[in-house]
Formats: sequence, structure tokens, C-alpha cells
Amino acid sequence: MTFYEFINIKPSTKDVDFIVPVEREYKYLIKVLKDLGYQQTTGSGWLKEEEGFIFDLFPGSRIHTTELLVSPLEVGRHTLLKEFAHLYVGILNDFDLITSKLFRGISVDYEDCLMLFRARKGEFDVENFISHFKELASYDISENRMNQNLEDFIKLIKREKLYGE
Repeated sequence: MTFYEFINIKPSTKDVDFIVPVEREYKYLIKVLKDLGYQQTTGSGWLKEEEGFIFDLFPGSRIHTTELLVSPLEVGRHTLLKEFAHLYVGILNDFDLITSKLFRGISVDYEDCLMLFRARKGEFDVENFISHFKELASYDISENRMNQNLEDFIKLIKREKLYGE
């Protein structure tokens, strides 16, 4: 969310989540981080003590517990943020970003989703998003809980008069 600086959605964050879709590149990145003095602090989190900032790294097409339907490398599944000589940094598309946050279902993630939704100023295709979300949820072991998170978000955007009625 913080990387969406060009539309000024969220000014700061305490960690950054990265998906590294290619397994060998994920393994290489982990090796480089270890060589640079980073330590694994959680299942996916990496921290260099003197920096105090955590990078969460996820292999494949998974972010936290959410397995995306389509690789983030596919056209339309991300927006380029910055390309370096040997590193491409992209931002997930809105549907996958909001879905991955709603799957976690914690209040700060709902707030992030609401900020992104507001920033899109009515350009967000809610009906297609709902279909996308429900399809992804259908593969989750906690499908009912995921769908309840979606319903809670829909109520929130309706209450904010950003969708429907």
C-alpha cells in the first residue's frame, strides 16, 4: 500500500510483503539476505537488527495464507514500481491486493482496503472483485470465514457510501 505513493494512499508501514514467484530466485534472495546479515524473525519475516524493518518474503504465488489464482508475473496482475539491473519490483493489482488483505481479516487490513478503495474514486469494479474474491475463497479451507470477511468489507464500503445503495 505504501508503494502506491503516486496516489498517496498510505504514508508509512511497519513491514513490506514481497512475493517472489520464481522458486530459484526466492532461494537466491534468501541466501543474499543471510549474507547481508538479515535474520529470519518469523516464518516469512526477515530483519537486520540495526535497521528495525521487516521484509516478509513469500515464494510462488502465495502471500500469507492466500494462494493467488494467477501468478503476479502475468500481464495485468501487477503494476511496475521500479526495475533495477537484476530486480523487478511490482505492486499487486487491486483485486489481489485487497483480497490478500481481507483474507487475513484484521482491522488494519480492512483500513488499508478502504484507503485503496477510496483512492480509486468509484473506478473500482466491485462486482468483478466480488466474483474474483469468491472464486479465490472457494479454494480456501476456511471459505465461509473468507466470505464473511468479504461481507464485512461490503458493509463497510456501503456504510461509507462508496458502493451500492
